[in-house]
Amino acid sequence: MKRKIDSIIEAIIFVCGILSIIFVALIFGFLLKEGFAFFKEFGVIGFITGDLWYPTSDPPKFGILPLIIGSLFVTAGACVIAVPIGVMSALYISEVAPKGVRDVLKSFVELMAAIPSVVIGFVGMVTLVPLVRTIFDIPTGLTAFSGSIMLAFMAMPTIITISEDAIRSVPWSYKEGALALGATKWQTLHRIVLRAAMPGIIAAIMLGIGRVVGETMAVMMITGNAAQIPYSIFEPVRTMTATIAAEMGETVRGGMHYRSLFAIGLVLFLITFIVNFTADLFLGKTKK
Repeated sequence: MKRKIDSIIEAIIFVCGILSIIFVALIFGFLLKEGFAFFKEFGVIGFITGDLWYPTSDPPKFGILPLIIGSLFVTAGACVIAVPIGVMSALYISEVAPKGVRDVLKSFVELMAAIPSVVIGFVGMVTLVPLVRTIFDIPTGLTAFSGSIMLAFMAMPTIITISEDAIRSVPWSYKEGALALGATKWQTLHRIVLRAAMPGIIAAIMLGIGRVVGETMAVMMITGNAAQIPYSIFEPVRTMTATIAAEMGETVRGGMHYRSLFAIGLVLFLITFIVNFTADLFLGKTKK
């Protein structure tokens, strides 16, 4: 009976895995179908390297270089903030904090993950944007820096939760062996625990980056939504996801503007795939 149950569960897991691959392939095929017609008429190089995004002008300008740079600015800024704070917080919760404090902090982190993105964007508009404008003495606080801070706040619960599970899964024998050889607690955490948990931490970071790259509402509200090439993180930017969300409802189905948004989605899909594939290669080397 147990063998039958195991076989059924294995079959269900296998079917779910195959369905996930099929769904991803269908999404890619749909984006490619809509985007290919646009690329056939406008061209790939001009679309990616163009520095003007005026899809409703005459003639229209379809250059997504400002959108790509804006997305990179916001994502990179969020990673710089969220990754070290998230990993160190996970290390503190799992290895340093007393049990009572640990339970409170874990509950607080889980509560952070449940906050809707539109609420985070609204809070950022009301509190963070005026503060950034005042502190850095800039014309507007709707900048890539503001977006990076709020997106880091959104990514940290994912990074902390998964990293904390990875750190706690490190066998106690590793820690006991290091301490028995004369290592201090910090040396054990730094050289043994973190390295042993690194595959799980990398997975947590990639999921956090995926949350940042795919976020729409918060970046629409607090990054200025300006389709121009930024030369500083303290300038307004516009991301690819925000462009799709803001303009899809205003396009004519089947038109060039409509297809250009699917082309943006295809570029975003490929960028995400490349990042995940690179991380998977690094993860395999780390495991070895």
